[in-house]
Order: sequence, then structure tokens, then C-alpha cells
Amino acid sequence: MSTENFDPCFPDQPVVDLYLPTWTSQAAFRSKPAFIWAEDGAPRRSLTYGQLNSSADFIASQLLGPLQLRRGDTVLILCSPGLDFVKILFSCQRAGLLSVPISHPEPSTLDHFVRVFLQTNPKAAIANRVPAASIRRYMTSSVYNDTRLAERLLKLRWLFLEDFELECCDKTNFHRDASSSFSSYSGCGPEDVYLIQYTSGATGIPKPVLVTAGSAAHNVREARKSYQLQPNSVIVSWLPQFHDCGLMFLLLTIVSGATSVLTSASIFINRPRLWLELISEFQATCTPVPSFALPVVVGRGGIPHGSLPLKLGSLRNLVIINEPIYRDLIVQFADEFACVGLLPSCISPSYGLAENCTFVSTAWRSMDESCGFPSLPSYNGLLPSARLASSSGGEGAEAEEIEIVVVDANTCEPVEDGVEGEIWVSSPSNASGYLGYPSLSREVFMARLRGKASKRFVRTGDRGTVKGEERYLFVMGRAADIIEIKGSSQSQVYHPQYLEKVAYESSPGSLRGGRIAAFEISSVVVVVAELQKGHEGGGALISKSICQSINQALVKHNKKMDEVIRMLILVRSGSLPKTTSGKMQRWAARAKLMRKEVPMVEAALFAPAPLPLLGSSIPTREGKLLVKSLIAVPNDCHLLSQLMSSL
Repeated sequence: MSTENFDPCFPDQPVVDLYLPTWTSQAAFRSKPAFIWAEDGAPRRSLTYGQLNSSADFIASQLLGPLQLRRGDTVLILCSPGLDFVKILFSCQRAGLLSVPISHPEPSTLDHFVRVFLQTNPKAAIANRVPAASIRRYMTSSVYNDTRLAERLLKLRWLFLEDFELECCDKTNFHRDASSSFSSYSGCGPEDVYLIQYTSGATGIPKPVLVTAGSAAHNVREARKSYQLQPNSVIVSWLPQFHDCGLMFLLLTIVSGATSVLTSASIFINRPRLWLELISEFQATCTPVPSFALPVVVGRGGIPHGSLPLKLGSLRNLVIINEPIYRDLIVQFADEFACVGLLPSCISPSYGLAENCTFVSTAWRSMDESCGFPSLPSYNGLLPSARLASSSGGEGAEAEEIEIVVVDANTCEPVEDGVEGEIWVSSPSNASGYLGYPSLSREVFMARLRGKASKRFVRTGDRGTVKGEERYLFVMGRAADIIEIKGSSQSQVYHPQYLEKVAYESSPGSLRGGRIAAFEISSVVVVVAELQKGHEGGGALISKSICQSINQALVKHNKKMDEVIRMLILVRSGSLPKTTSGKMQRWAARAKLMRKEVPMVEAALFAPAPLPLLGSSIPTREGKLLVKSLIAVPNDCHLLSQLMSSL
């Protein structure tokens, strides 16, 4: 077994849960906080390594004993974010159960809860008593009209978190001897599927990803090495604990022997400055943040928005996630907080996805500014998310364990550096597939390079390109989101995030950052933008002026945009769908618009030349126009015509 750990006397473990007795066997770690829960107006609560190890042992014994679950059973975890969620997560692994952590279902997200229930067929659900009761009430109400499904859901066995807590509070010293845990461990083994993690839903309905305990352990070990985390590291995270990067950082904390300070995403949204205050209070060395949240922090959580002093000089890793990562957003954030000690060299642009457990790569190498931000190159305004191995076989960060290749999706052959293609990833961290999707699992998780006896790759569905002698990988966006407008001679291709960014920057005082969706309907480029609260009633003249500004910015950004029909729609704040991690769901926004379920404030149609009118007039740069047939693509034309006629 390798000894990646910082103390060779304590070799790395095959599964994450076994790190707990490893650390607890050391007196210095037994009383060291593994996790600290923080929120406004409440005292800090901590969970030590010894307490977490004891709780995992005790709760696991209850799950397999009096509660009569069996090893391998599937269990939904719907606990509120906090230390109790952490205990249940590790207890389920120690009991050998298959965990399915999901967010609390609300009436608006009940469809996802039902989908998870039907796909995973759980034996039980662990939840707080109050939300569990509200779910049962909703299922029996007249609003929910699927009687057969309601009966199945009502038969689901609910295990209430409060009952576990009553037992564990008096038994914090209950644990097996650390040495016996290694030899008699009966929890999830490296090859066991121990976690079902749902994809974000950014490009389609969320899919259940099967993660083995060994893949998860490998993934967080790779992240630990890449970010150079160790037992004296302090992490601050507000990301959702049940999913993706937020979940990975819980595991990463234990593998590193570090301490994590946690709060919830809702607390961050209400007061973004708390995130910076926690970094300052605990002298955090590492913190993850989605790139789209940075402008929110600058706008509502900056230095003038609180009285507590900020000290960010302790950060070694500001882990930027949620590609694409725009350089100007990072520069704006770094400049805003440079006066309180934020070092540009801590900027760590990163890349990950659920199909590889989470972590894939980072462009960060060390605190040496000569090889970090702001010295990192940019391409089309983006920062790189990885530095790949030399194509001639030289040294590279991902050469040993994680191989990244940019491939022509049609030929399954690697493309030359500088050519855009689909990103493929081969790694021991690769997940096993999608639950209930055998054909799609073969296509996504068993890809091979053509003409080579190669290892298996995961097709990420992300577009990327490799640039420069250092072979930096730039993640361009999702292939499923690409807008392609077919012309008579050649097609025009647009990455929607660029159009959204340009639209926002045309009227930043009126539009919500990160709440703009660009997509295609019948060869028409559609941009739907949420107005900031208080701007919906600004009047038709102001709304039309915003549309004019967006259109002019789009054409200035890309001259070819003037050759296609553009439909710009302003909607009320909060109208567009997003994922639980805050990503825009363009596919869902398109569907919602086509169903006429978006509360529109203004709409404008722009075209390269005046066309015959069809209905009422629409303002454009050239004057007034509407479209004769919305190009020769009939599928959605009638719907779009209806949509336009209803404005």
C-alpha cells in the first residue's frame, strides 16, 4: 500500500471511512475538530475526530441491529446540512449501506425526490422529523393525484435523525479499538458501490452516478496531493453537502486529517460576507467557491458590507469551480480583496464532474507566483483548469493517475493541441456508470480511443482545447449547450456562456449576473435575462433600451451575430430554473419558455434586414420588423410564432 500520507507510519487506506480510526488512534487527533458548524447568531459547534469515529461506530451498529437494515441496502439521506449529516454519511459507509444523499424536497422539487425514489428503490430514508412529516402530508393531499405512487411512498420506512442523536449524545466514547478496526472492518469495501451521486442537471434531467468506495478514496487522495493539503490545513465550505464538490470536501477533510468549517448555501446566499468572515476567523488555508458566486461576493459581501475585519492572507487555495472560469471575474475578485491580504497566487482554477467522483484537475501548482495566477495564460477570456502531461511523454501533473485527452467526438481520435474537442478522462476515480441506464453507461463510461489498445475513458460531454507549450487545458463549456445556426454555406457555432456574459456586461446595473440563459429555437438565437429586483417596473422605454444594449453588445462581440435572427427576452427576477448548486439550466429555461411559463417583461426581435411583418411590431436597430417564417426550420416555428404573437 502506498504511503502518500504525510506520516509514513500511517499508510493510505482503501476507503475514506478507514481514515477515521487511523487518525483517532493518535492522541493529538482524538480531540481535534474534524468539522465545525458555523452560522450567524449561534455558537460554533464542533465534531472531533474521536466523536465522529464513535458516532459512526454506534449509529452503524444501530442501523444493522435494532433498525434491521442489511449490508448493501439502499438508504436515502435527506438530513439538513450540518454535523448530523456528516455523522450519518460516515455511519452508512461503516454499516456497508448504499447512500443516496439528496436535498430536502420542497413542493417545487418533489419531482426529483420521486424520481430518486423510483430509480434507487430505497429500503429506508434518514431525515429530520419535521421535513419527513411534511413530505408525507403532501403525498396524501389532494394536490398530489398519483394514488398508486403515493401509496408506495407512504410505505417508505422513515428513520428520524433526532432518534439517533438521543442515543449518541450519551455515548460519545463508544468506539472499537483502532487496531481492531483495520482487521475486522465490515463496511463498504473498495469495489462496493457505496454512493449514488446525482449529476447537477445543468444539461438535462439529473442522472444517478454509481460511485465505489475505492474510486471516492482515490479521488480525494488526488485532490489532496494537487492542493497540497495536510493535517494543519483548515477548509471553509458553504457548498451543498449532499452533492458534488461540497460532498467531496467532506471526504477530503478526513483523508487530509484537516479541519473543515461548514455553513449552508442558504446562509451564504443571505449573507455572502459570512464566508469571508469565517476564512478570517479560522485562518483558513483552503476554500472552494463556484466562479459565478464571485460577483455576488464582490457586490453584496465586500469590505463595505460589514464591520468585522477581513484577513484573507492565510489562503493557499481559493479553489474556483464551475467552468467556464473567466479571467476578468477572478481579477475583479482578487483586486477587490487584495487590500485584506488575498494573495493572487492562491487562485486555483479547477475542473471536475460527478462521473469522475468530482475532482479531475487544477491548474494550480504552488504559491509560487511565477507559475500561478496572475501568470496563468488565458484563452478567449478563460483561465485554464489543468496543466497536462507533455505530448512527448514528459512530466505533467495528471500523467501518473489521471489522464485527460481532448478527442474528436465523431472519430474518437485525439485532436491536435489548439483544436477544440470533447474532454475524455481516464482514472481510477472514474465512476461505475449510471443506475438504470445500461446503454448510456456503456457510451459514457467505456469509451476507447480509436486505433489504440487504450484504457477506458469517461466521456465528459465538456468541450475543451489545449494551448501552449505547457499544455494548459481550457474548458470551453458543455457540448449539449452549444448553439449551432445552420446557414446556406456554413453553420455558425456559439458557446452560450459567452453570449450570456456579453449580455450581462451590457447592462450590469439592470440584469442579474449568472441568471441569463442563451439557447436556440428554430435557428433563432434566444437570450433570456432576469431583471434585478425592483427593475421589473421600469417602464417599456427602459426595457427596450436594455434590449437595444444587449443586441449592440452581442453584435460588437461577434460580427457574425448580425447575420442571424436574435430574440431577446427580459423576465422577472427568479424566473429561470437553476440547479441546486446554482448553475443555469438552459434546457429547462428553453422548455419553460416554449410552454409560456416565463413571466416576460419585454421581448425584442432583431434580424440582419427588415422582413415582412407577422403580427404586432417589434423594435429593432433598423426600425420595426417581424419574421416571415422564422427560417426554414418547421419543428418549433409554430410554437415560436405563437410565443411572439402572445407578447
